[in-house]
Amino acid sequence: MAELVVRRRGYREGLGGEMLAEFLGTFVLIMFGLGSVAVAVVGLSGSGRQVVPFGAPNWLIISWGWGLAVVFGVYVAGGISGAHLNPAVTLGFAARRSFPWRKVIPYWFAQVLGAFTAAALVYATYRWAIDAFIKKAGGGRSQSLDTYSIFATFPAKYFGDSWWGPLLDQIVGTGLLLLLICALVDKRNTAPISNLGPFLIGLVVVAIGLCFGTNAGYAINPARDLGPRLLTFFEGWGSIAFPGKFQWFSNYWWIPIVGPLIGGLVGTGIYELLITPVLKARGAEPVEEGQAPEDPHPQV
Repeated sequence: MAELVVRRRGYREGLGGEMLAEFLGTFVLIMFGLGSVAVAVVGLSGSGRQVVPFGAPNWLIISWGWGLAVVFGVYVAGGISGAHLNPAVTLGFAARRSFPWRKVIPYWFAQVLGAFTAAALVYATYRWAIDAFIKKAGGGRSQSLDTYSIFATFPAKYFGDSWWGPLLDQIVGTGLLLLLICALVDKRNTAPISNLGPFLIGLVVVAIGLCFGTNAGYAINPARDLGPRLLTFFEGWGSIAFPGKFQWFSNYWWIPIVGPLIGGLVGTGIYELLITPVLKARGAEPVEEGQAPEDPHPQV
């Protein structure tokens, strides 16, 4: 009589594998995103490939760079973890009961770690350009807001020291992101087919950058801001990073964290309140969204 052999699960089969996917997907997202900002701020001017001041073409580089970064990050992790790559996405899907709460903190940890690691590699790659830019401008890193902006965000000067304007900007931007993600992954609605979803989600990020980006740098992702912000603090940008202080803003560090988390809940809440009931009333079949593919060995 054949014996029943129980195969021991490896960590890659469960939550551990999903965390690895979130780490690498976020790493790819931040590498391309920060890299596009580095090109626009110090790369083009420092290499002699651009002689005019930073302007609208540079903003287009940044907006499209972040959009494509999202596309490729989602393709890396989507089949394993659902490719949240953003704590606001993870929280939003958990709140709408399509993602288990027990995975929220592990996903957040993997996302922030991936963002920090990517920021460190971008810094290592562009360190010479950053140092040359700072030397030409005068002063040190702790006074160089331009080079800091490669990594993390800050509010526009017209906000002054107000926290409400930038916080509202982050709530609105992330709310739009989550509202449209909900629509694009919901097969009861007009979700794209043939794995085109990542491209369209990337275009959502491009649109947010073009339409709302100059207010506060459109972090719309706590990991995207916190991971690189930690890197800049350790590498000498000092109080610009923590507590987030410069000539016209102070104690800013928490806004790109709290604002997107609130916005994620708002965006998913609006979709659940206004669209989901209509789909149900019309007899659309429910579809699980925003989570990793079916786990053949569910953990309890």
